[in-house]
Order: sequence, then C-alpha cells, then structure tokens
Amino acid sequence: MVRKVLPDIVFGQNVFELSADSTVQEAVRVMAEQNVHSVLVTYDGNLTGIFTSTDLVLKVVAVGLEPNITALGEVMTRDPETVSPGFNAIEALHRMHDGHFRHLPVVENGKIVGILSRRDFLDYEVEELEHQEKLWETI
Repeated sequence: MVRKVLPDIVFGQNVFELSADSTVQEAVRVMAEQNVHSVLVTYDGNLTGIFTSTDLVLKVVAVGLEPNITALGEVMTRDPETVSPGFNAIEALHRMHDGHFRHLPVVENGKIVGILSRRDFLDYEVEELEHQEKLWETI
C-alpha cells in the first residue's frame, strides 16, 4: 500500500455535497441512504466544511439541537484539512491519524475529487490480502 496513490482509491467514488443552509436532518438522510458517515459542505463547488457522524453526536444530539431546523453551517467542521491527489496513501493515512479524523477530502485546484475514509484503507487492505493469498496458492 505504500506506493498506492489517492486517485487509485477515490476513482469513481460518489461524493455527497450539501450547502451550509441545508439542515442536519437533510444531511443525516443522505448519510443514511448512501451508507456514508460524512457529507461535504460546499459553496459554488468549493469546499467550506464537512459534516460527520461525530459532528452529529457531539454538536447536535449532545447539546439538544433540533436536526430539522439546525443548519449544517452551524455545526459543520469548517475548512477541513485536505490533501491533493498527489499524496500517496500512507501520507494521507498518517495525516488522518495525526489529526484524529476519519474523513479526509481530496481536492485538486480547488475542486473536490473525492473523500478518503479509514474504511477505504481497510477495504484496500482486504483486497491486497486476498490478492496475496491467491498468489501464495499458485506457488
């Protein structure tokens, strides 16, 4: 996985975006329907924030806000850290680990090209292990 570059991981990925004036309820609906744990918050196609399941728990539920009237702009993580597609997978994973976050947007020339999650790395590792197992079976 050391040489794996981010486009290999995020290629063909669906990225879910909402505006800052969308409600938390709308975001949670998208997250549930798409089986994801984050949505990106954008303005004119530019990343302004990220809303995650952790934000839902800590910034909405724990403080008693109402999801149907709370705007994402009030509770999103503003200006999240990002990486460019040129990062390799290990560098991105280190950045996520060091920053204590599970989602990392991939941005190129100001435009969103994907989002990494720790789950992406786990999925890739499972694929690699299965590939290695097949190689061993041929020996």
